[in-house]
Amino acid sequence: MVDYIELSVPVSDAEQAEILIAELAEFPFESFQQEETQLKAYIREDELEKCRGDVAEFLTGRLIRGTYTRIETVNWNAEWEAGFEPVDVDGRCLIRAPFHDRAPEDCLDVVIMPKMSFGTGHHATTWLMTSALLGHDFSGMTGLDMGSGTGVLAIIAVMRGAVHVDAVDIDEWSYENCTENIRENGVEQRIRPILGDASAIGDAKYDFILANINRNILLTDMGAYVDALNGGGLLIMSGILEADIPIITDKAVSLGLKPLEQHLKDGWAALEFGK
Repeated sequence: MVDYIELSVPVSDAEQAEILIAELAEFPFESFQQEETQLKAYIREDELEKCRGDVAEFLTGRLIRGTYTRIETVNWNAEWEAGFEPVDVDGRCLIRAPFHDRAPEDCLDVVIMPKMSFGTGHHATTWLMTSALLGHDFSGMTGLDMGSGTGVLAIIAVMRGAVHVDAVDIDEWSYENCTENIRENGVEQRIRPILGDASAIGDAKYDFILANINRNILLTDMGAYVDALNGGGLLIMSGILEADIPIITDKAVSLGLKPLEQHLKDGWAALEFGK
């Protein structure tokens, strides 16, 4: 197993923490944990060695002093399991670990193993994407979940009626965790985990596409999403700050998409577009 490194940086409030998360996400950091006065960012040790100088330059430029600590994989998982709390989204969906009580009968019950993949529902962007999904009926549709992380969004889309979803992530750990969560929720016949990036789409076509990644990747890969989207299809994107809405919207419109809905929470945004 590859060891992970924890970068701990001081933060003054939740707003500063959210901004730092968005900026650090431009590097290969995979998960974040916010405490009262500290933000902890986690990255594979081998990936950190490739960008340590750039991260140091970033922190120095913002007058931030960070502390690195090696985290053994087994201790990481134990830490997540000990601190993982269920996430309630609009009273209509409960994202929980296997050791929590089931959701009420009138609420979607989504079981996510709390390991190293992004997408447990705790971050505002996953919450926003989940809330957006709850506003749609995907009955009979096929979909794509780009940057799928835990697979939580693909699982919810299937629970909302999708007949098939491809869940694509470039990270091997996310792929394995997604596979585990698909099995845990009994939807392995309707979700296909794929290890790869946007090139994995190939010639496939979808009725809806979900992409909760970050601004730069969205801008780079949006054309591929549009090409893979059927006419009348839906594209929902997040991983962006409210300040990023204009540049994301301008790019989407230039590709022929129509803005539909905006969802906002804690300075973050999820945007819906139609083709």
